Amino acid sequence: MELIQVRKDGILVLNPGSSSLRFGCYEVRPEEDSVFPSQLLAEGHIEKIGTESPQIIWDRSERKTEPIAAHTTAAATREVIRRMRQGRALMPTLNSIAAVGCRVVHGGDKFQGPELVTDQVLKEIRELAALAPLHNSSDADVIETVCAAFPNRPVVAVFDTVFHRTLPAVAATYALPVQLSERYHLRRYGFHGIAHKFVSGRLSQNIGRRQEAIRLITCHLGNGASVCAVRNGESIDTSMGLTPLEGLVMGTRSGDLDPGLVLYLMRVAGLTVVDLEELLNHQSGLLGLFDGRSSDVRDIMSAAAEGDKRADLALEIFCYRIAKYIGAYSAALEGLDAIAFSGGIGEHSALLRARVCQRLHFLGLSLDEQRNASADGRTEAALHTESSAVQVWLIPANENLQIAREVRHFLRAA
Repeated sequence: MELIQVRKDGILVLNPGSSSLRFGCYEVRPEEDSVFPSQLLAEGHIEKIGTESPQIIWDRSERKTEPIAAHTTAAATREVIRRMRQGRALMPTLNSIAAVGCRVVHGGDKFQGPELVTDQVLKEIRELAALAPLHNSSDADVIETVCAAFPNRPVVAVFDTVFHRTLPAVAATYALPVQLSERYHLRRYGFHGIAHKFVSGRLSQNIGRRQEAIRLITCHLGNGASVCAVRNGESIDTSMGLTPLEGLVMGTRSGDLDPGLVLYLMRVAGLTVVDLEELLNHQSGLLGLFDGRSSDVRDIMSAAAEGDKRADLALEIFCYRIAKYIGAYSAALEGLDAIAFSGGIGEHSALLRARVCQRLHFLGLSLDEQRNASADGRTEAALHTESSAVQVWLIPANENLQIAREVRHFLRAA
């Protein structure tokens, strides 16, 4: 395709979250397959979308910040495109873009890999919003906006669920009637796959062994959080399930709980499906444990340092759940060679990394306190002692780079 013949054309990446939009633009370098794309042209993110003070932050210009008007992720996308159309100094022009890659959280069982966006693909992404209500609708809005701005260039959807398509049946199957599961496509899909794939790949390179020869656990910890067991370079289990609600305690999501609790609340408290969706997705997790005061780990850590017992318990539950999953996945992997921390919390909170690792001494894991405390969260770093039986790494998850790689490989194969 023309994309791989033009040396200086770029791939624009858009990575929407529930209240944020990350973006990056990469130069195409077809001769450098192993490290493509190596030239980052622009990078930034828009945060606090939907609030009174959204802002765009340019990550490659000493974190220059500008206030903007963006009440939706689609509006944020238009702001990025407007700056490109104007030829702003911090962004490449629209004409320099050969293709666009957009992250989509849920691909269900419809999408087995990256997909060229068509009207039908966009329709199916919107239909999957029932399984990822915080994400898929806004993902589709971003894609629709991009398609309008780049009508003659390929727009490729890259799905978080694809990396977990390798889950074996024993890990993917719910203990429900088979006919029900088949009719409604009920299985464990997993999420954060783009991040887990990037981090596990980098971890293998840092260890200096082929992915096929090592057993890894990647912990992607942010407002949304998940753990993934990786063997032979493939996901064999992950903490999120049919939806991103299962698994770890998260910023506002409950994670694992007894299904009977939901039935009990419906019966005794009279909660409806809408009520429960709001409760479990938006009012629970760290926010619920901290009595509704904040879901931001930094706020909770500050309160805990001042002696707030609720805050301390919230952090302890958060770390306990992570350590419990690591223990379980060590059994699933039949051993463990290395752990990696990524995501906003995993990359920037030395205290919470230490709390998790304190529970893992039984694996022979030994955390180097000085290395852990001095890690800056922006660069990869080994955090274990020389005598540790399990390596521990901080690896920032470069989802944008992984999406750009996926887009180029997909278009080359098309």
